[in-house]
Amino acid sequence: MTYVDWEFAKTTGRTFVPAGPTVTRAEAEAEVAAIRAAARVAREPVAETARMRTPDDAPDALVVDRATWITVNADSMSAMLDPTFDAMVAKRGQAPGATAQAFGGKVTGAEAGALLAFMASKVLGQYDLAPGGTPALMLVAPNIRAVAEELGVDRDDFRKWVCMHEETHRVQFTANPWLRDHLVEQARSLAVDLAPDPERLQEIAGRLAEKLPDLFREGSTGLTDLFTTPEQREKLAGLTAVMSLLEGHADVVMDDVGPAHIPSVAHIRSRFTERRKGAGAPDRLLRRLLGLEAKMRQYRDGAVFVRGVQQRVGVDGFNAIWSSADTLPLAREIEEPEAWVRRVHG
Repeated sequence: MTYVDWEFAKTTGRTFVPAGPTVTRAEAEAEVAAIRAAARVAREPVAETARMRTPDDAPDALVVDRATWITVNADSMSAMLDPTFDAMVAKRGQAPGATAQAFGGKVTGAEAGALLAFMASKVLGQYDLAPGGTPALMLVAPNIRAVAEELGVDRDDFRKWVCMHEETHRVQFTANPWLRDHLVEQARSLAVDLAPDPERLQEIAGRLAEKLPDLFREGSTGLTDLFTTPEQREKLAGLTAVMSLLEGHADVVMDDVGPAHIPSVAHIRSRFTERRKGAGAPDRLLRRLLGLEAKMRQYRDGAVFVRGVQQRVGVDGFNAIWSSADTLPLAREIEEPEAWVRRVHG
């Protein structure tokens, strides 16, 4: 069954994604070559700092444009969500008719495409988990160049800095193969659980006008505040804790690697931290509505957690976190690193 027209999502995303920086063909080729080189250089320093290693036969990073990023992520979203939609229908016991599916698929495809277009202009890099496919490390060339110019930082140092972060994500999953399947399974399970039934949808619609202003307040997690019950938010907090770990760990590694390999790392971190707050009011409001402000907090909270644990038990003690699902941090432990240390190390 087709619940989202993913091809229409790709077309919509590629149509509406903003154009990247204006460069000549020679400049574009030079940028791609420089990013590829930075990605290769990042492997060894990240392995030494994280004390985990990406397999030697892992393919080189893919350096992509915004349109390609949209295509790859639409395919990954399809692989992630299509089985989830089937589970949702089975849960409800009734599938929509063919006409409703066709119309609804276009609508949801357009919505997915619009979100992909927005994100494609923001994302610097990504380790694509590619459920059911082959994971890949991607670096978005126009965004890396655009942000380096926007921040006024050294472009070569900025490329290296971004590659250190994304290489850390790759090593998290390739050095701990169980983690990918665990994360995909947890995300799918949560998506099924979060799907509202018709009665719940009516309740949400009735509360929308009343609650919409609250979605823009500081600390809001976006639309999830409206669509979830307290029990569901607790489950979501558990998954968010793992995402905070992944993002925070990548931030810590990229900054710890930095001084020896990236002379201007302190300046880059300072400027980039300011950028994460959002450039203007419309951007900040949209981020908050979509829950992307919560994403930004993942970097901050996760980095504090990682450093807190490493100060108590060192990097090797911290790496016990990758042993199994049982050693991943609980939601309350992200803000209390010593609680994780007590639970795992005794």
